[in-house]
Amino acid sequence: MTERLDARGLFCPLPVIRTQDRVAVMAPGERLEVVATDHGVLNDIPAWCRINGHRVVASRDDGIEVILVVEVGASPDGPIHGP
Repeated sequence: MTERLDARGLFCPLPVIRTQDRVAVMAPGERLEVVATDHGVLNDIPAWCRINGHRVVASRDDGIEVILVVEVGASPDGPIHGP
């Protein structure tokens, strides 16, 4: 299952923070497509993924929007489900 996060119009670190919040409630193996207009996400989200055990499985930059697909990694604590 792939969910979508619209981060257009947000500047870093907000796209990373929103990605982190969404991934926290997803299960390992699920994918999150992040659409952003801040091209800094091409560096920031992959770096965040490496640190937190997730991976970017696809990325595309059409000059206006950047799309990254993040696959949620396994967490020893499992997903955190909010209220």
